[in-house]
Amino acid sequence: MRYLHLTPALLAGAFLLSSAPANAETCVGTPGGGAARLILEATTLHNRTGEVAFTVYPDDKSRFLSKGGKLARARVSAVEPRACFWLPPGYYAIAQYHDENSDHKFNRTLFTPKEGYGFSNDAPTTIGLPSFAATRFQLPANGRIVRMTMRYGR
Repeated sequence: MRYLHLTPALLAGAFLLSSAPANAETCVGTPGGGAARLILEATTLHNRTGEVAFTVYPDDKSRFLSKGGKLARARVSAVEPRACFWLPPGYYAIAQYHDENSDHKFNRTLFTPKEGYGFSNDAPTTIGLPSFAATRFQLPANGRIVRMTMRYGR
């Protein structure tokens, strides 16, 4: 089952929010009007339990990973960890996590994540979170597929 979430900014920009479970062909947003198709895929999941959450951030480093900073989010089954968005061409950053227990929270211990995570460009996370610059990528007018490795701290 897929859950879609959009911010008011996207709704004002003529993007659609579907409250019904999405199928493999459903994308967040609507095609046309110059929107480009962004397909996100999570790779190397340890199992197919729960969901994968993909969060799209705008080209604004102050919003990256901050509360309320997301542009859009899709939650998809870990059986098929792939999501699609229609967005204006430009620059974005992506964060993903494997919500194995489907509680819609990124579970972690005091020092390490309990669930898998990853970022666009497979940005390194050896010490702390990656920088916005390391995760930033361009979505061209003809669209793009972004594959991200899921990393696990355990």
